[in-house]
Amino acid sequence: MKTPLEQLHLVKVMRDRFATMGEAPALRHKVGEQWQDISWQRFGEQVDALSRALLSLQLAVQDKVAIFANNSAEWTIADLAIAQIRAISAPIYPTNTAEQSAYIINDAGAKVLFVAGQEQYDKALTLVNQCESLQAIILMEESLRPVDSAVAIYRLKDLLEADHADQQTAMEQRVAEASLNDLLTLIYTSGTTGEPKGVMLDYTNFASTVRQHQEFVPFGEGDVSLAFLPLSHVFERGWTLYVLCMGGTNAYLDDPMKVQDALGEIRPHVMCAVPRLYEKIYSAVMEKLETAPSHKRGLFMWSLKQGLKRFHAQNGGPSMGPISKAQLALADKLVLSKVREKLGGRIRFMPAGGAALDPKVNEFFQSVGLTVLCGFGMTETTATVTANWPGKIGIGTNGNTMSETQVRIGDNDEIQVKGDTVMRGYYNRPEDTQATFTEDGWLKTGDCGCLDAQGRLLITDRIKELMKTSNGKYIAPQRVEGMVARDPLVEQIAIVADARNYVSALIVPAFEALESWAKEKGIQYKDKLDLVENAQVKALFEERLKAVQAELARFEQVKQFTLLNREFCMKLGEITPTMKLRRKVINERFAREIEAMYKKVAPARA
Repeated sequence: MKTPLEQLHLVKVMRDRFATMGEAPALRHKVGEQWQDISWQRFGEQVDALSRALLSLQLAVQDKVAIFANNSAEWTIADLAIAQIRAISAPIYPTNTAEQSAYIINDAGAKVLFVAGQEQYDKALTLVNQCESLQAIILMEESLRPVDSAVAIYRLKDLLEADHADQQTAMEQRVAEASLNDLLTLIYTSGTTGEPKGVMLDYTNFASTVRQHQEFVPFGEGDVSLAFLPLSHVFERGWTLYVLCMGGTNAYLDDPMKVQDALGEIRPHVMCAVPRLYEKIYSAVMEKLETAPSHKRGLFMWSLKQGLKRFHAQNGGPSMGPISKAQLALADKLVLSKVREKLGGRIRFMPAGGAALDPKVNEFFQSVGLTVLCGFGMTETTATVTANWPGKIGIGTNGNTMSETQVRIGDNDEIQVKGDTVMRGYYNRPEDTQATFTEDGWLKTGDCGCLDAQGRLLITDRIKELMKTSNGKYIAPQRVEGMVARDPLVEQIAIVADARNYVSALIVPAFEALESWAKEKGIQYKDKLDLVENAQVKALFEERLKAVQAELARFEQVKQFTLLNREFCMKLGEITPTMKLRRKVINERFAREIEAMYKKVAPARA
């Protein structure tokens, strides 16, 4: 029998955990160079203290509070304190500009802004005069100091120590009156085009997500999850809250560039990630393999084959006989376990979302014994719509529909969704909300896809991102980019094809690997620009493109390319905080390079 949604109200579940989990670790964060735990009891005390402090600032029911910070334990403490007083959180990506942040604060009408990080604080101080609703800023890091400002500025440490016992009754009343119909959060879509829209998610949305994940996700008390994707995104935010609802320990990493070190230090059981992380790990392994002695390379590939047999046996394929099991044991001892150890050695599964994961990359991880669970979801559906479940994984698919969610394929092969996890709508945007739903109430996702014979979802592309060449051929850019990005020498790629007579590409090399190759070849260069313009380097990429594009149709293959001397940049608006390409910005910024590619004669080879 399913748990009633009322019993899965986030605030109720968390208060039960605070009361019963005692000294067990709830949150793990780094203080200096040391990881430290915050117990469930202490966690609850801090959430209550901050709830009372927020009430002392005269926040009414369903008032808005923004959070502009990198991942931290304080981020979640603030999030749950906002929820306890029935206010609404509005996260802001820590990489947002002051202008982008001001837009969200103004659109939401946020009265209070939590800030961590000097960079974010500096931006916050510049936007104060642009935001009429803003009444207070709360500094989440002790290194930040209040300054003279048009709004009140408080230190989180001081608010927690002040206690505000006079607000206890008011807090208890807010908790008692909590409703599933209350809005929990406004999550502003990072958007590849246009202004961000505030997605309204309520407690019913989240309760339904928890109940559906409980059916197949093996996670609970004593388990550790590493949070390194931004908490301002629905994927990591939703997973973090699920981890805590299940009584697990959530470890916070504020710098995603340090994820490799954190994996060894934390040794998590679970970690959410976007495909780019898996692709980079895969590329790094393949690059090392290219230069390894032939006997080591052979052993590695043989071991992967044994691991793949295990994966198929665990997911509905042929069972393994005694000989296969013995071979697997040897492969695991010599190779596979050592790869797993690089990720901490305790990974049970890794949810993946945000974009398509190359099937070859997925197969590699499954073969090693690192269970990647690819799914499909979006902010508007409180994340997960479909997922690959342990024991039912289909490589190349996004898995089966969650038990309380409905999926259908509509016009133009568009994936449409219905269920309790679907958003209420876009804040202050009734016309956009209406346009996003069909007349019979299904959410239009904007993604193309189909369902296979097992009911598993396959994503083909974004409807808005499909490119049509001047020859009338449709190009799915993510498919082409994913294929090329398999190469260890490719860090980023953006293809161009719309209204053009062939496909071209802007390619950012993986400079560490490329510079290593150049050194071996004795190539002299002054800087990265000099390197990418080198004739030998261009010839190298020409040859490698031939190999990685073999599975593409001729009309899909990249005919011309330009190597760039820098990565696509979030601060310049070229990619979103979830690493998706903003194609319009890229096409405008690199217009000269793009036009130059179409002044050339396309080589016949591709």
